[in-house]
Amino acid sequence: MNETLLLVGAYLLGSVPTGLLLAKSMGVDIREAGSGNIGATNVYRTIGRKLGILTLLGDCLKGLIPVLVARWLGLPDLWVAAAGLCAFLGHVYTIFLGFKGGKGVATALGVFLGTSPLSVLFGIVIFGSVLYKWRYVSLASITAAALIPVLVWATGGSVKLVVMAVVIACIVIFKHRENIARLTSGTENKFKA
Repeated sequence: MNETLLLVGAYLLGSVPTGLLLAKSMGVDIREAGSGNIGATNVYRTIGRKLGILTLLGDCLKGLIPVLVARWLGLPDLWVAAAGLCAFLGHVYTIFLGFKGGKGVATALGVFLGTSPLSVLFGIVIFGSVLYKWRYVSLASITAAALIPVLVWATGGSVKLVVMAVVIACIVIFKHRENIARLTSGTENKFKA
């Protein structure tokens, strides 16, 4: 029963559209601004740094909290991974917005902070290096997502956590398919600090 409640709670927490709620507090429907995405990058670009950072933190916490609760309950990695995946899926396919959510990068960050913090350290270095060199948040996100399963494995993550990382990575990359098309065509927007 605890496990079922945890997974449902993780999904519902993940489903809370942080960026949309913060943007609405400023009178903006983020789905109709910029790229239309509810994530931190679009909030940052269209409304400003403060709300962009708050969105990033909020979305990250949505992934971190269920994983920490699963750890606190003493559950094995299978349930920890399931809780993290449910929170991530809640963000990407939120029940509150007709199952249309964000791309999941910040929520995935929270999941991996709770399950494999050392892999996050390496992932942030990779993300930052790609962003610094090419100035594309999407490219940095895709690169970090593609490598996170390897990083989880290399830093001692269990098979369950590696499988979770593979699933999350595949969904993050899939959700970036329009960005990939724009990167290929040279029309993707570069990040401006």
